[in-house]
Amino acid sequence: MTQTPTKTTSGVQSVERAFELLEVIARAGGEAALSELALESPLPLPTIHRLLRTLVGVGYVRQLPNRRYSLGPRLIRLGEVANRQLGALASPVLKELVGKLGESANIAVLDGDMVTYIAQAQSPHSMRMITEVGRRAMLHNSGVGKAVLSVLDDERVQRLVSQSGMPAKTPKTITTLGKLFTDVEATRERGYAMDDEEQELGVRCISVPVPGAPTPMAISVSGPVTRVNQEFIEQAVPELHQAAAELGRQLIAVSD
Repeated sequence: MTQTPTKTTSGVQSVERAFELLEVIARAGGEAALSELALESPLPLPTIHRLLRTLVGVGYVRQLPNRRYSLGPRLIRLGEVANRQLGALASPVLKELVGKLGESANIAVLDGDMVTYIAQAQSPHSMRMITEVGRRAMLHNSGVGKAVLSVLDDERVQRLVSQSGMPAKTPKTITTLGKLFTDVEATRERGYAMDDEEQELGVRCISVPVPGAPTPMAISVSGPVTRVNQEFIEQAVPELHQAAAELGRQLIAVSD
């Protein structure tokens, strides 16, 4: 007789456990050892090992030569589709932000040890910032990257930045971990992150994290330093927080 899978009140328990394990690997930066997964997950070690074998078999987890486990290639297509859907959801919020502030607005999500832009609304100005959807940016020198770092714990910040490195894109780029932690702490205190010509000379970006997002993400506005000045920043920050809160509410509503 076929045995019915064990269910929780919300669904099939084995499926829930598999996704919980993927989340644990993702929180570890996309790669973890079996011993690390056992520490982070409440599941028994034999259950973790059985789930990993299944996930490796279907391509959602990959076992590396050093016997650590990483997120697998089949997740890439799912992530791309999910990002497009999220971009469509965010588009009205970004367009409203551009209407209020007049500068290009973006949404980016944490993607491994970088961020990926998933949506943009362009400024009406002839001189404006254009960021290609799908482009990846580093965490240490982008406004969206530093906004994302501000919602992570210090250990994870150090791990992600150590993985990616901190190359200098401009003379203003932060290139040491100590200075980055100072900048991230300032972001947490004032409530917004700033890329002050750190990714491209002549361009300034203001960004805030999206509260309640299922994966760390940030919303930003950017433009030439001649327009994105202190007066603009004081106007933009409340609008960014309002837009981020609205997007966060929509994401929670969709996930419920």
